[in-house]
Order: sequence, then C-alpha cells, then structure tokens
Amino acid sequence: MAIKEGRVAIVTGAAQGIGYGVAKRLAAAGARVALIDIKEEAVKAAVDEIAAAGGTAMCLVGDVGLKADADRMVQTVVDVWGTVDILVNNAGINRDAIFYKMTEQQWDDVIRVNLKSMFLMTQACYWPMRNQKYGRIICMSSSACRGNVGQANYSATKAGVIAFSNVIALENAKHGITCNTICPGTIESPMLHSVPDSVLEDWKKAQPTGHFGTPDDIAEAVLFFASEDSGFISGQHIWVDGAMQTGLKAKG
Repeated sequence: MAIKEGRVAIVTGAAQGIGYGVAKRLAAAGARVALIDIKEEAVKAAVDEIAAAGGTAMCLVGDVGLKADADRMVQTVVDVWGTVDILVNNAGINRDAIFYKMTEQQWDDVIRVNLKSMFLMTQACYWPMRNQKYGRIICMSSSACRGNVGQANYSATKAGVIAFSNVIALENAKHGITCNTICPGTIESPMLHSVPDSVLEDWKKAQPTGHFGTPDDIAEAVLFFASEDSGFISGQHIWVDGAMQTGLKAKG
C-alpha cells in the first residue's frame, strides 16, 4: 500500500481517538494532512505532535455539520495546498438514550454531526477531486449500524453512512473517485469511555479477541482505501472488529 508523496488529505474529528490515529498514519505515509475538529486546543496539539514526528499537517477549527464551516475549511486546504486528494469523514458524536426517552435535540445533534457532515464535507471536496479525476473518500460507519440498544440516533446514522457511501461510489466511479466505508467494532477511544464500566466488561467478554481494537487498527484500513493501489475498489464496507461480526453471524 502506498500513497504518493505530498497527497493532500482531510480528516474530520481528528483531535483524538480514531481521527487522530488516522491523521498520524496518513502523515507518516507521506500525505499532507489537514486535521479538522471543533476542539481548538486539542486539534492544535494533535497537529504539533504530527509535525514533531516529521509530518506535514495543518489545523482547522470548525463545525463540519455547518455548510459555511465545511466550505470554508475545504477552501482553506485548497488555497494552501492546491487540492484535496483524500477525505476521511470521521467526525461523530453519541447522545445515547432509550428511544422513548430520546429528545428531539439528541436525535438532531447526532444526525447533523454523524451524517449531514459527511454530505457537506464530501460535497465541498467534490470539485477539486472531480477536476483532477482522482479522489479517495473514506467514511466511518460503525458496528452499531446493525442497531444497539439506546442508540436509535447513532445506529441510524451509521447505517445511513453505508448507503450514502454506496451512492457516492456509484455516481463518481467514472470520475476516478472512490468511496468506501469502514465499520469499526469496539475501539479504545474517549467515546468508548463514556460507556459505564460494567457495560464495557460485558463487551470485552463477548469480544472474540478478548480485547478491544485501537485507532491504529482503523488507520491501517483507512490507509488501504486511501492508497494509490485501491482505485478499482469502491462502494465497499469493511468490518474492523476483531471477528465480532463473524461471531454474531455464527450465533444467528
């Protein structure tokens, strides 16, 4: 797997967790990486760490669920680095509640950040990719796309991500733009530790590997889809979950 030296990548939700792991890996592979997050201090620190390791990175602060912010940040990348070659739609939040207790605000917040942001960011990156007849778009879904108790909003977005990615792949195959989806299982991240410890223990017991994944595991899958060698792979989704999905199928 190789990325051409100097390719321009954008990673959303890149201040920590999976997004930061992905940004680090792309930078180590030779890409220039724009890290986008709403958390200004955290994303600046992430960029500093990548630069200290010898990578090329820039920090952009904004809300990817707002069209004006998405357009502004992508335009900044184009103004500074000339184009966008790789987009990793990673930004996501959870606002968990049992369905009948879920508020409209909890529903709307998750839909906007997890799903609408992918539409806005992909649309903002479209013409730079279309004009050069090259693009790699990777969208982050989740094993929650199957449905989780207390996550009607989150699961709906993660299932929607797969359908959205399939359409982008179909509509843009002739333009040299691929779009693929990654479905992480349980990954060590700040979002994971918003879950009660007792629940985490149950999840770990059910995990075939006996341990959770790491952001590095997801970053390697992103690198594959972002590489020069993956141009004929599009409209696919891959489970990075330590055989959890396989286990569920076997039990069924």
